[in-house]
Amino acid sequence: MRKTQNAAPSALLILEDGTEFHGAGEGATGITVGEVCFNTAMTGYQEILTDPSYQGQILTFTFPHIGNVGVNAEDYESASAGARLDAGAAGAAGIVLRAPITPPSNWRAEGDLNAWLHRRGIVGIAGVDTRALTSLIREKGMIRGALAHRRDGAPDKEALLAMARAHPKMEGRDLARGASGEKRVWRETDWRWPEGYDKEKGEARFSVVVLDYGVKNTILRLLARQGCRATVLRGESSAEEVLALSPDGVLLANGPGDPAASASWAAGEIKTLVARGVPLFGICLGHQLLALALGAKCEKMRQGHHGANHPVQDLATGKVEIVSMNHGFTVARESLPKNVEETHKSLFDGTVCGIKSRDKPVFSVQYHPESSPGPLDSHGLFRRFAAMMAEKKGVSL
Repeated sequence: MRKTQNAAPSALLILEDGTEFHGAGEGATGITVGEVCFNTAMTGYQEILTDPSYQGQILTFTFPHIGNVGVNAEDYESASAGARLDAGAAGAAGIVLRAPITPPSNWRAEGDLNAWLHRRGIVGIAGVDTRALTSLIREKGMIRGALAHRRDGAPDKEALLAMARAHPKMEGRDLARGASGEKRVWRETDWRWPEGYDKEKGEARFSVVVLDYGVKNTILRLLARQGCRATVLRGESSAEEVLALSPDGVLLANGPGDPAASASWAAGEIKTLVARGVPLFGICLGHQLLALALGAKCEKMRQGHHGANHPVQDLATGKVEIVSMNHGFTVARESLPKNVEETHKSLFDGTVCGIKSRDKPVFSVQYHPESSPGPLDSHGLFRRFAAMMAEKKGVSL
């Protein structure tokens, strides 16, 4: 049994196979349980930790130095978490680090990451051999774990192991319904130097309904940048509720959990929207739900894709983009029906990363084109969505 230890451990991560990782506690004291995954991004930890797609997961950062840019009230990705530094947690269930959290040193910093984690109730551990943990996940797949942080450093190992093994697996878990927020209208645009965030001015060119399965704020900001007035509805809203707003297009948002479980209530509504000819754009979980609505299947990945450095190829042009990803399920290529075309693929493992309908104004991608954090290579997909809506309306961009 592999172990890693600090001189004065106050936290323990124990995996369902019995592997123990000892370290120093960070953030809140207490116990958290979830599926353990790793993220290879070097920047944007606040955006990552507040991404609702990480609900139910304990997140390991492979980059060793986390905390140096601090936290602020602007960089939240979860709309349901609010804009306060002490808002309740919406995102990752726990955090695993190589080195202790570093003090903030950034002009935008409004607080310290460790204190922020404590206020949000997120349990963390530092001093872990994250390379060993990452290798274990690559070997065995994403594995359930229990993470405890006690001031006295005396966790009950047997109890934690039992909790890890009893925790529900991600397969079959419908988490998207709980990640959905309340109805709201969004017009704030993405952050740009030197003005920061701004409001889209003038009359909106397009009316877009966003079905919220755990939508990230930057997705909404990039819609606003394209002149869209985005009305965000709860993910379980019916197709008739959506169509009653007479949208020019519908965006199927990202979110957590098993897409097959959420499809039990979402796929039928999406299928109705497709049949009505409404332009649709799906992202991450929205991509998977669209695929299921079109007749394809999804499957659990061994280790998933989590990071901001994933190469994806556009199969029509051959162009390669570096993108952000966060998903543990994928669309099964062999299940794609004849009227659905694969448009993008991962150059890491060849998995499906984009689809489109051959006879409807519908497309989706597995990755995160809003890139928060990550490269900006895929922002053009929002322009593509706007062009699709403009064509449907018979207007020019």
